[in-house]
Amino acid sequence: VPYEQAFPVSSELSWNSIVAMVTQGLTAHYLTRSTYKLGPDDWCLIHACAGGTGQSLVQMAKICGSKVIGTCSSTKVDIARSLGVDYCIDYSDTATKVKEITDGKGVQVVYDGVGASTWEMTLDSLCPRGLAVFFGNASGPVPSIDPLILNSKGSLYMTRPKLYDYLADRKELMWRGKQKKDLVGK
Repeated sequence: VPYEQAFPVSSELSWNSIVAMVTQGLTAHYLTRSTYKLGPDDWCLIHACAGGTGQSLVQMAKICGSKVIGTCSSTKVDIARSLGVDYCIDYSDTATKVKEITDGKGVQVVYDGVGASTWEMTLDSLCPRGLAVFFGNASGPVPSIDPLILNSKGSLYMTRPKLYDYLADRKELMWRGKQKKDLVGK
């Protein structure tokens, strides 16, 4: 690995933990700190909140003081709750449940790593001017979306970021790695 793309990690960590920290941890960091900077007044929806990247997203969102609604299967609710998810919901009628939880407002941001099977519920769960962050394709890619759909649902924003673009140089890589380590430990 070239020097510019490497950063120190604890010798106490297994290779699996190191790989998870780099891919899932840094992804959660850039999504919650740069793509949409979560704060204590924010509600977010995290799809697949008990999966690998979902768990890291929940941890980062809670560190930011945000309120978290997470989608997961009934077999993973205990995992989600142990991480601090405020409301665990399944994938049926998600947007209606999100609106009920948020007193009809919707969430400021949805982190959607699922894709094809969740994109519509993602848009329907947002508050006006909310941000849909599509960062994965677990169920397949999100189809092309007509901008007028974003307009009709409350002037929504949408992005499809990738980790590499949030590691522009060594300084940014080191900052993200250090912050993730300092915030979550090891």
